[in-house]
Amino acid sequence: MKELPTKERERLIQSGKKHYSEMLPIEYEPGESYKKLFFSSLKKYKEKIALFTGILSEKIVSIKGKDIVLVSLARAGTPIGILVKRYIKNKFNLSIPHYSISIIRDRGIDEVALNKIIKEHTNSKIVFIDGWTGKGTIKAVLKNACNDFNLKYKTDISDELAVLADPCGCAEMSGTKEDFLIPSSCLNSVVSGLVSRTVLNDFIKENEYHGAKFYKNLKEFDLSNYYIDEIEKEFIKVLNLKKNLSRDEVNWNGKKEVDRIEKEFKVTNRNFIKPGIGETTRVLLRRIPDIILVNNYKDEDLEHIFILAKEKKVKVIEYPLRGYKCCGIIKKTGDA
Repeated sequence: MKELPTKERERLIQSGKKHYSEMLPIEYEPGESYKKLFFSSLKKYKEKIALFTGILSEKIVSIKGKDIVLVSLARAGTPIGILVKRYIKNKFNLSIPHYSISIIRDRGIDEVALNKIIKEHTNSKIVFIDGWTGKGTIKAVLKNACNDFNLKYKTDISDELAVLADPCGCAEMSGTKEDFLIPSSCLNSVVSGLVSRTVLNDFIKENEYHGAKFYKNLKEFDLSNYYIDEIEKEFIKVLNLKKNLSRDEVNWNGKKEVDRIEKEFKVTNRNFIKPGIGETTRVLLRRIPDIILVNNYKDEDLEHIFILAKEKKVKVIEYPLRGYKCCGIIKKTGDA
């Protein structure tokens, strides 16, 4: 399939002519500024990520048991799922199966893939894993998808979600509620096994897996294994730390914050609001932003947001956010 430039994709999405899952963006070799950001943030946060991975992994085992299958929600969930798999191996000497599966807003989950996983692991509990929460859209999609799937196939799949960072407050298991920069959000396929976003278009027939592209042309720039290995080296520091392993309180505080932003900034489409560092980073990397809201101009954790906003000539406004450190608002195009 032909990849499209950002402006063209944005026009087609907002005009309703195409769903975002029917197209792929053009993915290039990461520029120097992006690579610098990735390496500096990885150096800064790798021990913190190791700790939060440990908390999340031990929560999963404590709550779900050891007979489990890790199912990452592609793409952001893929590196986190691998980190959880490796932490459980280091801590408990267990080799837990791990898969990545497609889930798409408005379209649901890849039922063919989910049925395959269930068939391979009949008696194991499925644990869905994502990288972080924004406004909780994917959690809502997952809940509906699992409900539909269970009714259709007479199964009992839990829709509980495990994430590294949950500033929204919608996940049952998380490593932290803190909104912080997860370095893998700075890059696209080159930190996700050279795999594209998942695709569901007219070429994919019923009873076929959702699609994805493998970017073999970017192989020399691949940092996927390096990213995982660098964080895994930090596990030794956190393996024996005491951790709170109780199930998280789901309060959806992020939804209230998005409601406020939607009203105050007169946003006509709720999908244009992308709260949290991970989502704001993605908006700056692969959408067309209108404005960026930040809680504090002096927050060092937002350095990359300021760099990207300056590069894209996007206005940054200081705004009293609560659970999030920043929020991106997508620009409405003329054809929408």
